[in-house]
Amino acid sequence: MNPPIEWTGWRGPTRDGRVPWLPSTLPAKPAPVWSVDVSSRGLGGVAATKEFVLFSERGLEDTADVWKCLNANDGKELWTYSYPAAGNLDYGNSPRATPHIVGDRVFLFGAFGHLACAELKTGKIHWELSLRDEFDVTDEPKWGACSSPLMVDGKLIVNPGGKDASLVALDPKTGKTLWKSPGKAAGYGSLIAGEFGGTQQIVGHDTDSLGGWDIATGKRLWKLVPENPNDFNVPTPIRVDGQLLVTTENNGTRLYSFDTQGKIVAKPDAVYRKLNPDTHTPVVVGGNVFGVSRRLYCLDWKQALKAKWDHDDQALAKYTALVASETRLLAITLDAELVLFDATAAEAKELGRLKVIPAEKGLYAHPAFVGTRMYLRGSSSILCLDLAE
Repeated sequence: MNPPIEWTGWRGPTRDGRVPWLPSTLPAKPAPVWSVDVSSRGLGGVAATKEFVLFSERGLEDTADVWKCLNANDGKELWTYSYPAAGNLDYGNSPRATPHIVGDRVFLFGAFGHLACAELKTGKIHWELSLRDEFDVTDEPKWGACSSPLMVDGKLIVNPGGKDASLVALDPKTGKTLWKSPGKAAGYGSLIAGEFGGTQQIVGHDTDSLGGWDIATGKRLWKLVPENPNDFNVPTPIRVDGQLLVTTENNGTRLYSFDTQGKIVAKPDAVYRKLNPDTHTPVVVGGNVFGVSRRLYCLDWKQALKAKWDHDDQALAKYTALVASETRLLAITLDAELVLFDATAAEAKELGRLKVIPAEKGLYAHPAFVGTRMYLRGSSSILCLDLAE
């Protein structure tokens, strides 16, 4: 049997919200393998391996970031790392970024710009720095630093949003700067890396545009300002068979192609305006795009984003995280309810529904998946749920 794929960062190891397996149905009642109380609400996602579960919270009367590593088998605390991080952000002050695990290290990024590299097993800090101080960041984003660090070609990519350091590549072993790319303030979404138009590049948003950057040098390869301004630029772009799927609240869902020089073609191949979430990121399964914006949509990306069906469900009306296998779609709602769908059906086909945390009303932290286990971080607890049938 192949070892389970580990959830090493934001939306999984490839940032696409995909997992090899989801169950055919959900149990009638939740039966957590373990559950651990947390001291505060949290927005940042969970990262997990077969051995470790990592997440963030707040401490010292909401003046410090706290990162915790638990034993994946029993939930026992293995180590804690904290540092002063005072401030006042909209939606609270907890870290937004998901821990990023690479080998025997994990990179931790707080909402006020503190970045640290820790040893995964022990929590020993190899290096730490303030991106705001290091790169002279003057912008004061109302939601703080949100982008989860990205590792590509041995470089740790972060987006401080400084005038001379919009994007930065760091040496993951030392934290030393490898390159800086000048530009605009940071957007609120995470970056991806992939081949577009035959060119390997970093793709994502700054504060007001979509862009691509050369991995080796940080040179900006292209810039695309959307038709309608003032997007928050929170949802993560998705690579779809060499094309780029982008969704934002003021411009809807768009599918872009690239020329042979690796630059984006400004006019999108397709647009679907109704799927326009401000924070939710869709997931792509085969020819389908599943996304939530007041209702659940299924679009055919191979047929110009034509709507196959939409589904009205109040549980999905607000923020919802989506995860998918080849045949299943799992929605995780703000109320900690799991809703399972058949990802291959010609219409919305619900296969199961399970309320996991009874009193939960604000679950924003993206869960992690390893094998048949899901690690879910609510407002008052983090738990391990085995979905095996």
